[in-house]
Amino acid sequence: MTIKCVAIDDEPLGLQQISGYIHKTPFLELVAECKNAFEALDYLENHQADVLFVDINMPDLNGLNFVKSLETKPLVVFTTAYSEYALEGFKVDATDYLLKPINYSEFLKAANKVQKQMQLSPTSKENVESNNEYLFIKSEYKLVRINFNSIKYIEGMKEYVRIHLENEKPVMSLLSMKALEARLPADKFMRVHRSFIVNLDKVSTIERFRIIFDKVYIPVSDQYKDKFQAFINSNFMK
Repeated sequence: MTIKCVAIDDEPLGLQQISGYIHKTPFLELVAECKNAFEALDYLENHQADVLFVDINMPDLNGLNFVKSLETKPLVVFTTAYSEYALEGFKVDATDYLLKPINYSEFLKAANKVQKQMQLSPTSKENVESNNEYLFIKSEYKLVRINFNSIKYIEGMKEYVRIHLENEKPVMSLLSMKALEARLPADKFMRVHRSFIVNLDKVSTIERFRIIFDKVYIPVSDQYKDKFQAFINSNFMK
């Protein structure tokens, strides 16, 4: 199992050291180097990572507040020169905490903790198995089959998603919107908002860039308007 890592540090030497340690460790893969929390946010918006090696004392947005802001949290190993941050680090469920200067043996111990935690915890691939007609998800300690053609829309709720179905109660699951979106047929489902994915086959009424499902109005955010407008244009009868 290769573990995808993001290194985040505003100090060039600190970033270089952590990146070098990741390259040196056979079961780790460096997928991004970020000089601040905002670069990391941009990367995580479109990519997945298994673990973040995050410096705490960064300008504008420190490592603790950055991790707290994430909708979906990878595993986290904090790095810092200040020992007083240790307690705060563990309050946000950090896997480990490395005090600078960091030697490789200390880093490897933290990396082994990450590896062990990933082996004990189910990954998103284990939580979601799909084909072109349905998927199984975990919900309330059960595996529930969800047929694609029964989904009206999906609502993101921090660490959970709520799948709204036709003629059935919504299903809640501990999944990220990104993980679920990646497994839905792209020709039938479209993300129209940070918190909403819609089944295009179920879209029947649109009002001022709001999709209406019964009494629910789903906004189409600016980020997705062009893509959604292209869908409308391709099916519009003049």
